[in-house]
Formats: sequence, structure tokens, C-alpha cells
Amino acid sequence: MTDRLRLGVNIDHVATLRNARGGALPDPLRAARIAVQAGADGITAHLREDRRHITDADIEGLMETLTVPLNFEMAATDEMQAIALHHRPHAVCIVPEKREECTTEGGLDVARDDNRLARFIAPLRDAGCRVSLFIAADRPQIETASRIGAQVVELHTGAYCDAHAEGRADDAADELARLTEMAALAADLGLEVHAGHGLTYDTVPPVAALPQVVELNIGHFLIGEAVFRGLPDAIAEMRRVMETARRH
Repeated sequence: MTDRLRLGVNIDHVATLRNARGGALPDPLRAARIAVQAGADGITAHLREDRRHITDADIEGLMETLTVPLNFEMAATDEMQAIALHHRPHAVCIVPEKREECTTEGGLDVARDDNRLARFIAPLRDAGCRVSLFIAADRPQIETASRIGAQVVELHTGAYCDAHAEGRADDAADELARLTEMAALAADLGLEVHAGHGLTYDTVPPVAALPQVVELNIGHFLIGEAVFRGLPDAIAEMRRVMETARRH
């Protein structure tokens, strides 16, 4: 078991709040600095094709000022590949993206797009970026991710979190069992295992306890919680919950 479970804090929705009114505030870069001071091991930012929250200038600023790794989430497009190759962040996480969605829905279908994705990620790996694929906890997706050269998979925890929130205990248990089994498979195939999407203080403990998971990426919940308790306290509490689950 990895002793310290890393926490990546996604700052996208600080930018969402800024863009709702225009101008420069609240500043996502300030949020990133506060998150690091509060215990974040990395910062995640998703530069969407429509620039609905994070902007190119935000990525530029993060690359210039961050003292921890940047996990650059992006769609598998030529434009995003060029941006990633220009900045060469520590990690790139390839995610599915649709203009009409509110947030990323489901995982990347690696199994159906394996040849294109293999060609797409090769230059990113050659540039020194750790390539992660955001996928469902599904055997064909994980096996294909390993085969085409990904170094990391981030398992989509949304179905588990949704079932928990809606009181569907049996479905939540089934989803957690799937995450447990597929995290073990991914690790056995030599992939580094991350997880994220929809995690809260209530849903994070069973995922944090999975021995193969080395990093959790959490954003929307923490930014929402920060409205009530402040970002440092929100992150510190998440670290406490994660570390308690990891120990026990």
C-alpha cells in the first residue's frame, strides 16, 4: 500500500465563478496557491475547447508559478495536444468532452478509439508528460489503456458517488466493488491508479482505502465547501478524511 495518498485539487470552478461575471476575480491562481498551502499535492485544471472556465492565460500562469505538479486535463484534439506540448506539464489527463455537457460525463472510450489514442499520446510521452486516461472502471478500457501506452488511469467514480447520493445503497456497493476489482487489475498491468469525480467527505473513505489508488482528484465539492468553511479548511478536512481511511 502506498503510504501517502496524494490529493489533487481541481480549480476549474473558481474560474467558473470568475467567468460568471467577467473580470479577474476570484483568481484561480490564488486558489491554487492556497490549495498547495493547505495540503494539496498537485493542481488539476481542465482547459476545455469552449474555454468555459479555465483559460489559456490560467494555464500559462499555473505553469509559471506552481510549485507542485500540474495535471492538465484536456480532450484528445490537435489544438489541446499542441498546447500541452508547448507547456509540457507534469501530467496530461485525456478526458471525453462534449460541448453540451455540464461536466465530464463518463469515461473515455479507449477501447473503441485505441489506434487514434495510441498515436495521440505518443508525442506527449516523448515530451516527458505522464499520460493519464480518464476511464470507467471497466476491464476492456483498462486493458486497452495499458496496451496503447498510458502510464496512468484515473477511474471515474461518478456512478458510485451518484448512487450514494441518491440513496441507492445496493448500486453504490456494486459500483464500489467494480472500482475495487478494476483498481487491482490496473495496478497488476503496471498502471498507476488515480480516481476522481463527484467525491465528497462521505464518499471518499472507501475509495481512499483502496490500496492501489495513489491519487484522488477532487474539485467541485471542495470549491463548493469553501463557500461555507474556506478553502484551506475544506482541503484540510478532505486530507484528514482521506488519511484516516488510508490508515484504517
